[in-house]
Amino acid sequence: MDPLADVLALAQVRGTVAATVHAGEAWGLDIVDVPGAAFHAITTGTAWLRLTGRAPIHLMPGDVVLLPTGAGHAIASDPDQQLEPFDHAAAARAMATGGRLLVGAGPVHTRILCASYRHDPTVMAPLLGLLPSLVHLRPGTDGEPVDSLVRLLGREITTPRPGATVVLDRLLDVVLVHIVRAWLDTADADHMPASWLRALRDPVTAAALAALHADPARAWTLDTLARAAATSRATLARRFPDLVGHTPHGYLTRWRMDLAAHRLRTSTEAIGPIARSVGYSSEYAFNRAFARTTGLTPGRYRTQHHTTTRTTN
Repeated sequence: MDPLADVLALAQVRGTVAATVHAGEAWGLDIVDVPGAAFHAITTGTAWLRLTGRAPIHLMPGDVVLLPTGAGHAIASDPDQQLEPFDHAAAARAMATGGRLLVGAGPVHTRILCASYRHDPTVMAPLLGLLPSLVHLRPGTDGEPVDSLVRLLGREITTPRPGATVVLDRLLDVVLVHIVRAWLDTADADHMPASWLRALRDPVTAAALAALHADPARAWTLDTLARAAATSRATLARRFPDLVGHTPHGYLTRWRMDLAAHRLRTSTEAIGPIARSVGYSSEYAFNRAFARTTGLTPGRYRTQHHTTTRTTN
């Protein structure tokens, strides 16, 4: 199994186009209150990215930036350009009618796809929270894939056709995977905190994680997991905690609770079958493990989630 794909699916990470910005001269957008991670792809022209505490970054055609926490930022025609608030409502209306958000004066020189990624914050195996506050990919960072995807995004922006919004959203989902891959390939391991994501860089821990994800209900021991990862027990016992931040048993318990919590939130299935699906023959043992991990019993967790969902809807 693929841990990255599993986490993306469980956390329901989805990209959504916020606006296609078509910019002329002398423009600046102050972007705050991003609903999730913020994403920008420069399809034509140039722009400047401004973040508090950082020097402005000159973005060129083909550049992609991801702000995993949705931190406030600005994009503008010049580093010192005066800003106006990004109108999320106006952008949404423009997208709904197949239109574009026009900024600046004169002919359009720059086209930018602005988007956001949303996810389920209750999942304990995070993805976006493991990435740095800014991921900036220039053309060629991961070879052809991102470059090709950005060109496709640009084509959908400049010559919109029926179904363009769906195409853009699906392309964004693919782009995110390539951004994560590129970051894993290029990031300095010494500055990466221990996590399941960092562990994917290591063949031994990646194989162990894949085995756990492939059969989370199995009664794994360190010996059986080491055999599945084609390594020694001692190597796995040392390397797994160093890279993942948890022992194999600790990681497996958290992943099992994530799987169970998802089923509690999305189904009316009885607790007993859910417990068995994640490796607990005893409902009592499952209840204790779930409460120890989440702070709530499975029944109370389900009730609280459904109450919160009804309130927010």
